[in-house]
Amino acid sequence: MADDTFYMKQALAEAEKASARGEVPVGAVVVCQGRIIARAHNLTETLNDVTAHAEMQAITAAANALGAKYLNDCTLYVTVEPCVMCAGAIAWAQLGKLVFGAGDEKRGYMRYAPAALHPKTEVVSGVLKDECAGLMTAFFRKRR
Repeated sequence: MADDTFYMKQALAEAEKASARGEVPVGAVVVCQGRIIARAHNLTETLNDVTAHAEMQAITAAANALGAKYLNDCTLYVTVEPCVMCAGAIAWAQLGKLVFGAGDEKRGYMRYAPAALHPKTEVVSGVLKDECAGLMTAFFRKRR
């Protein structure tokens, strides 16, 4: 759990960058063999692109870093439960492990498509969930 906590803190730092840009504060990192190979945060407002979620950005960066489309030996750390679109991308990339912080009861993949991930992908939820959820709550409180 210590490793998961360390890497989730890195994802939280990315989420803070998103928040500073006026983006929904979701951050992600991809780890391969104990090394962060990709860092990303939401860019949907910046790029005017509904697909520019943190997970999508991180998967693309990781694939480019490895020169491969499959990320079997990698772990994706993301501050909020992925949506169905991102779960599909995680499945296609065949990520070995997904670790997320806060659940997303409204838009998370587990509500709409709980079997969306690749069957071999290990899932760990709730890592630093209070910190992850708190960042989202604070962001949306400011916007209202």
